[in-house]
Amino acid sequence: MLNPALGLKGAISAPHQAAAQAGAGVLAEGGSAVEAMVAAAAAVAVAYPHMNGIGGDGFWLIKRAGQAPVAIFAGGQAAGLATPEWYAAQGHAEAIPARGPLAALTVPGTVGGWGAALALCEAPMPLARLLAPAIALAREGIAVTGNQADCTAEKAEGLAPVPGFAEIYMPGGSAPERGSRLRQPALGATLERIAEAGVADYYYGDLAATHGAFLEAAGSPLRRADLEAYRAERRVPLEVSTSQGRLWNMVPPTQGVASLSILALFDRLGVREGEGFAHIHGLIEATKQAFIRRNAELGDGVEAQAWLEAAALDEMAARIDPARALPWPYEPRQGDTIWMGAADAEGTVVSFIQSVFWEFGAGLTCPETGVVFQNRGAAFSLGEGPNQLAPGKRPFHTLNPAMAELKDGRVMAYGTMGGEGQPQTQAAVFSRYAQFGMGLQEAVTAPRWLLGKTWGDDTTTLKVESRMDPGLVAQLRQAGHEVEMLPPFSDLAGHAGAVVLHPGGLREAASDPRADGAALGL
Repeated sequence: MLNPALGLKGAISAPHQAAAQAGAGVLAEGGSAVEAMVAAAAAVAVAYPHMNGIGGDGFWLIKRAGQAPVAIFAGGQAAGLATPEWYAAQGHAEAIPARGPLAALTVPGTVGGWGAALALCEAPMPLARLLAPAIALAREGIAVTGNQADCTAEKAEGLAPVPGFAEIYMPGGSAPERGSRLRQPALGATLERIAEAGVADYYYGDLAATHGAFLEAAGSPLRRADLEAYRAERRVPLEVSTSQGRLWNMVPPTQGVASLSILALFDRLGVREGEGFAHIHGLIEATKQAFIRRNAELGDGVEAQAWLEAAALDEMAARIDPARALPWPYEPRQGDTIWMGAADAEGTVVSFIQSVFWEFGAGLTCPETGVVFQNRGAAFSLGEGPNQLAPGKRPFHTLNPAMAELKDGRVMAYGTMGGEGQPQTQAAVFSRYAQFGMGLQEAVTAPRWLLGKTWGDDTTTLKVESRMDPGLVAQLRQAGHEVEMLPPFSDLAGHAGAVVLHPGGLREAASDPRADGAALGL
């Protein structure tokens, strides 16, 4: 089905239908896109636990009608104990472990981000209303998706020994089957506590005390004082202008600058027609240039807006060969995430992303609260460089919610999960819809690609979904791309979505058939 969801009062896209329904319910009651997104964020944390959770981070772009977007950076800082020397003393001088207590070293920021977003609303709905769908899902149970069942089975070896994980997410000692009921009563009680006491309790109250004690006992460097030191931040997003309009994304240490760079570089190539060699090859080569700079220079505190100045982009674009592929071995970034978007009756549009980094994050699960802690800190380096671990520092983030205001007045929120693939999928969806006129749902559904390795893959090839035109695949190979074929609809290509607010009042939304989600219009 290639028709987007249409509505005149609101629209929402989410990678799990329960999250879309939770957000749509708020919109139907007259709530704002921000309130709807908090409801959806809580619901998806319960319904899609392998991809995100309240033990992870979150990022927002919020655009009110006629105003510039506001960014909310809800990514947590590294623990005060987290230094290369501390990890060396634990027997890890070369790299931070990816699973277990030592991987849980950054404060979970997303709950604080919910509070910061709601603070922008004049009289927000009570948290008890917004979190009610998620609380019910946790207490009554979710029907495990095939995506979660497969993921748990694939990652079971590394996750099963981690404290607290198997008791909740591997009932009976094995991965749950697709369609089985999975209850998360401790998580439900935690969401209920947040609804009653407010998001501050997560960082300063009873929940903070519980988590501080659990983390210390488990061997994590995180302490209650680290939770108390956290603040979600309101920021000015990065911005770049192209021939399609104005584009925004999140500031460092997210890779938002890479996503914007790809589209700005591609715009300079002068490609006039979509879906041909010039389109796909051009985006791939723009990706390489953006990633080269990202990998070398991006870190916490970097002022990346300068990377988007015309002279810098012109210089990078000049390195792109329109006919030949640049050889591409490189070190990838990994990650698992959800993206959601919403538009409300007042013309506010939200682009939101929430993650625990790898599938189920560190796996470390507090039995009293049901919270799975992220392993985002595993993205730090223990060696010298812009992403070297230090107390209070934020690690490199693959997360980046995207937004654009096109020259005809349309406002587009778009994004995806997929770690290293996020900028690539964003570029595919945006260019297809905004630059070459493809329908919104068609732009999300169309065959995609992934440059490099992710989720434990061992190859740095150009991975292409098998639905892509064979003639185009042959051209890519002839140009020097090392092409590897993926299934027709592959998780490696991301779980994308988009919401568009039209100047005349129409709202449309699209969701990805690669996920378990829905796009709803009101």
